[in-house]
Amino acid sequence: MAADHLVKEKILAVIALGYLGVRSPRLDEWAEFAQRLLGMQRIDRAGKSLAFRMDDKQQRLLVTDEPGDTLACIGFEVSGHDDLARYAARLDQAGVAVHMGTRELADRRLVGDLIWFEDPNGNRVELFHAPMTATDPFVPGRPIDGFVTGPLGMGHAVLHVKDIETMMPFYRDLLDFHVSDFGLEPYGLYFFHLNERHHSFAMVGSGQAGFHHFMVEYQNIDDVGQGFDLAQRRENGVAYTLGRHTNDYMLSYYANSPSGFFVENGWGGRLIDPATWQPHQTHDGPSFWGHERLYLSEEGGRKRLRDMRMDAAARGRRAPPLQDCPWLYSQLNTRNQGQ
Repeated sequence: MAADHLVKEKILAVIALGYLGVRSPRLDEWAEFAQRLLGMQRIDRAGKSLAFRMDDKQQRLLVTDEPGDTLACIGFEVSGHDDLARYAARLDQAGVAVHMGTRELADRRLVGDLIWFEDPNGNRVELFHAPMTATDPFVPGRPIDGFVTGPLGMGHAVLHVKDIETMMPFYRDLLDFHVSDFGLEPYGLYFFHLNERHHSFAMVGSGQAGFHHFMVEYQNIDDVGQGFDLAQRRENGVAYTLGRHTNDYMLSYYANSPSGFFVENGWGGRLIDPATWQPHQTHDGPSFWGHERLYLSEEGGRKRLRDMRMDAAARGRRAPPLQDCPWLYSQLNTRNQGQ
């Protein structure tokens, strides 16, 4: 797939990943996982559901007591209320069934208004406007400095996809997601940006359907390391060991969630300029080093991914120096000035 086929006019009406919904009967496990490992703040909700904060927004993660142990919805924020009607009309014209969010649903999502629909793989997507802001400060579930959110959104979400040729035009052409980069080895990987975060959404061309992982980014690298220590103390707590990605330079590990999909715990993600960024193909595999897939067998892909990392190392592939990574440099410079 040539990079020029991935380019689209820069419309940034969908501006961030705002929230995620998960279906799971394992509420007690999710309460402990989200608070004690990830460091989210649990908020009170009526009925058989859990909700969690990451910042000044009233809700970022919602877990409802339903069978399935999978993704319930992905919520993307739009920049203006009129964008909801514009996307509804565009999707309807393309033959996608669009549902206007009821007042009751908007209240449960803690947003001003929303629409929802399903992508070609059956994943429920919600576009919303005006997320509600809390009046009290964020109180993490374990001692952390906080998460990197704000205009960058909650983090990123990654889906398994059966057919990239069906999913690509849905997200790129109908929803105006913009390709950051893509790789074809060891399988198709496609990354999309909505703001300055290198990617807020991605797809793994695994031939499957379902949720692969979501990512939360910490302000302090030590919060990732301490979380990694905590995850290692849990039975089957770690899915990927510590490592660093080749495209967004994120240093991270992946935890096994109570629902079987992964949660990436990261620090130091790359920022891009959406106005000038050009999509391109990558050739170094997913990681410079680390990210050993503990859930895979040697024959099931673990060795192949390890060989790609060793090849990248032998060719001297690595992230650029800090001065070439503006977000990291500014964070370190600000911290040093404060000491």
